[in-house]
Amino acid sequence: MDRSARIPAEKIQERGGEKGLGSPGRFLCNGQGNDTMIDYEKELNPEQLCVVLEEGGPLLVIAGAGSGKTRTLTYRVARLVESGVPPERILLATFTNKAARSMLSRVESLIGREIGGLWGGTFHHCAHRTLRAHAPRLGYASNFSILDSEDSRQLINTCITETGIDGKGDKFPRGDVVGDMISLSVNTDAPLLDVVAGRYPFFAHRAEEIAAVAAHYRKRKKELNVMDFDDLLFLWRELLLRFDDVRDAYAGRFLHVLVDEYQDTNRLQAEIMDLVASRHRNLMVVGDDSQSIYSFRGANYENIMRFPDRYPECRIFKLETNYRSTPEILHLANLSITNNERQFQKTLRAVREGGIRPVLVPARNVLQQADFVAQRILELNRSGIPLGEIAVLYRAHYHSMEVQMELTRRGIPFEIRSGIRFFEQAHIKDVTAYLRILVNPRDELAWKRVLSLYEKIGRVTADKVWRFVSRLSDPHAAVLTENFKGCAPRSATPGLGRFQETFRALHGCNSSNPSILIETILKSGYSDLLRERHTDAVSREDDLIQFANFSSRFISLDDFLSELALLTGVNEESCPEEIQEDRVVLSSIHQAKGLEWKTVLMIWCSEGMMPLARVLKEPGGEEEERRLFYVATTRAKDELYLCYPLTDYARGTGNLPVSPSRFIMELSSYSARAKDRPYDQWQLDEM
Repeated sequence: MDRSARIPAEKIQERGGEKGLGSPGRFLCNGQGNDTMIDYEKELNPEQLCVVLEEGGPLLVIAGAGSGKTRTLTYRVARLVESGVPPERILLATFTNKAARSMLSRVESLIGREIGGLWGGTFHHCAHRTLRAHAPRLGYASNFSILDSEDSRQLINTCITETGIDGKGDKFPRGDVVGDMISLSVNTDAPLLDVVAGRYPFFAHRAEEIAAVAAHYRKRKKELNVMDFDDLLFLWRELLLRFDDVRDAYAGRFLHVLVDEYQDTNRLQAEIMDLVASRHRNLMVVGDDSQSIYSFRGANYENIMRFPDRYPECRIFKLETNYRSTPEILHLANLSITNNERQFQKTLRAVREGGIRPVLVPARNVLQQADFVAQRILELNRSGIPLGEIAVLYRAHYHSMEVQMELTRRGIPFEIRSGIRFFEQAHIKDVTAYLRILVNPRDELAWKRVLSLYEKIGRVTADKVWRFVSRLSDPHAAVLTENFKGCAPRSATPGLGRFQETFRALHGCNSSNPSILIETILKSGYSDLLRERHTDAVSREDDLIQFANFSSRFISLDDFLSELALLTGVNEESCPEEIQEDRVVLSSIHQAKGLEWKTVLMIWCSEGMMPLARVLKEPGGEEEERRLFYVATTRAKDELYLCYPLTDYARGTGNLPVSPSRFIMELSSYSARAKDRPYDQWQLDEM
């Protein structure tokens, strides 16, 4: 798989023609009257220099974490412009407009002139420019509108109604869930029925109806002269495939095509770039296969792995010099990815001098894990490390629950990058509202929140239901009466019936144990509500299962709700302004990609949590989870802590032993053979 062909700068000869980039060294820019000179050999390391000075053709740049990928791309563009390539003949595709603007601004600063003609931006931005010019070829007017996510959801809901589908009896997904199915189908280039069967099996029995809604949605968009974000990519590819003259025009126009974060591209994006670069074949893609972690969004790992197969003449370069982390952290990171069979082999090498080895922290249980994290953060902060330079990383959002609680108790300010605070999430507050009704039948706000979850129950209907139950001495008993479903308009009857079933199940379990009650809420209809309403229903259900486990530590429902109220009622505004700006970062690993901190504490490095058990069942799941572990370790600059509990509590089974992650066991295995432990072990016996 490794076809690396690093070409020393002294071997690159000055070449003429369209592909020629001139000779290496110092170059006088072609600006009007400017004498700005870029000393490439001074500004770049040898690995980066080879990429920047390489002539055209297909180029695959495997850019390791912290290796100066953006710098290399920036200088490559500057080099192309300096060597005489007109900016309007260069296409730079990125995943954020911010990244494109930053790179192009830096290029202009380097060469001393504007490069306004260069196409730089996201794939969707470039698609939009192309489609504005050629929309009539696809049956759209040039003044088409673009739907945002809310517009798309509303139109799909309209299509569900117009298709005549009855979503009341047998559950049917809401518009945003159907939209997510359609989007995944488009971005993975997979049939919609396959997507439903694979990702949404609980709706498989309604797959044909979902397909009918999708077909009607496509038809309505054409009638309304609108496109959604996925259409931009899909129709860009259609335009290039169906119309030879359009494809030839763009393939001839762009002499050089550069793609950033190539490991995150989907099938559509990779094929579009192949088509645009089909004439000159000057396609340079930059990415790191070891950081390909977004398959759930439709990213296709095969794009980067099979690039040499699609372009047999391509030259492969590797950026392995890391400017971020200490040698000790990189040693662990290099070992962590070794077991992945499909990868471009590389070894990150540190520029920095040695530091402390990463630390393995086994805790007695999840509470001691949270206690260690909070205590270590305070110690690091007292030693001079700003809170904003400390991150707590985890695989799933619910893994942060106990840490959030402990940081709140100790008054340590933090911000959540993986979502909102755990106990403030809508699905957590929904389930909590059910529990509040059981404790306090006069809690009007809780009643109205729960009622609004059900179909055809809006604010006015919820008011009517509340007036009905609150007039009686026992509101709980009122729900269980035959008259309950008749207290509101007939359209709300099915929703009130579903609520009544859940409430009857809660009363029937005869328990004040919050864990049992939460599980009952899930089993008695709330899981169905999640699947109908949310595209991330599986993750939300995981949250609630963990929420139930957490609640089992409390003797009574009263105690549990009181503790929640105290945790969510902390007023952050009471903190001094300077402290509010300096916060510990809590983030999922997915959200942390591309970022860095002085200190990283990874939590729940346990089997079943990292890697996540349900992901292991998916094709390629284990290798992608290992890449996630690798991404997390390479976020740390100075210190890295790998934490995991030795036991975990679950209702009905009590404390069960927990194994460290297989990724940690792999590190131990390599260490035993090499007699060189990549980490130290923290002793928590006295905590």
